[in-house]
Amino acid sequence: MRYVINRFGFFVLSLWAAITINFILPRMMPGDPADAMFAKFQGQLTPAALNAMKKAYGIGQSSLWQQYLDYLHGLLTFHWGLSFMQYPTPVSDMIRGSMPWTIGLVGISTLLSVLIGTTLGVYISWKRKGFLDNTLPVVSMIFQAMPYFWVALIFVFIFGFKLNWFPMAHGYDPSLSPGFNGTFLISILNHAFLPGITLLLGSLSGWIVGMRNNMMYTLGEDYVTFAEAKGVSTQRLMFKYAARNAILPQLTSFAIAIGNVVSGSILTEQVFSYPGIGNQLTSAVQSQDFPMIQASFLLIAVAVLVANLIVDLLYSRLDPRIRTGRGVEG
Repeated sequence: MRYVINRFGFFVLSLWAAITINFILPRMMPGDPADAMFAKFQGQLTPAALNAMKKAYGIGQSSLWQQYLDYLHGLLTFHWGLSFMQYPTPVSDMIRGSMPWTIGLVGISTLLSVLIGTTLGVYISWKRKGFLDNTLPVVSMIFQAMPYFWVALIFVFIFGFKLNWFPMAHGYDPSLSPGFNGTFLISILNHAFLPGITLLLGSLSGWIVGMRNNMMYTLGEDYVTFAEAKGVSTQRLMFKYAARNAILPQLTSFAIAIGNVVSGSILTEQVFSYPGIGNQLTSAVQSQDFPMIQASFLLIAVAVLVANLIVDLLYSRLDPRIRTGRGVEG
């Protein structure tokens, strides 16, 4: 219980720091982004209309402390301001519209990469010095060494432009009406295949090599050798004894990967014009849409913190030494 309380306390403190920094940094930038944006409308809108827009964006002469309180209230009520590039669309609506696409694409690709890579890492470590152990890590590292946006461009050219097997842009066929029907779902899967396989191949090597190395170290431990001498079955020895302990270092990487799901894969989404949060964030940066940028970065920070909290609690479940505070010898 003490360990859980400490983890939650650290999470709350880190969350407050992320929220506060996200508030302070834009106000430390030279100049005023809002004034730069409103300057574009000079001569096109009346002063009254400009003042009404500033009021809608919450720009006024209130003190910094009052702005901070308004900022916190907006976060709690999901009123994150209005978008500059799609005025007067609320930022929360834009994020709500793009987030499911990113979670569906990057989230599923990440989970598949972790599951496939970890399983293959366990298997080739058990069959070390075999054919797969000598070839699979090398082949997978070739894809990881390539810039993933370059792999995406190759896939678009070959499978989209030349062979015309898969669509090259968008999240679904624009001629279809969104709905929970077979035609629409097949269109979503068809459009997500190329960006998904790009992300999968780009991250698979890290999970394979990481789990293989962890397993190689764990298989040399005395308790594994003793269990093998006692006649423990191969499957039980591989997963119950070795893999359960070898997977612990992978959890930290998994937390980072899951946290980064929210940010999307910016370049991949750009190549395929996929309607995810990464593509949305790129457009916001190009348009100097500061409310959208600020909300996106805060969402990413919160996602990473939540993922780390979950992994910390899971870590304590898998390794009791963590929550008891004992060392390895204990």
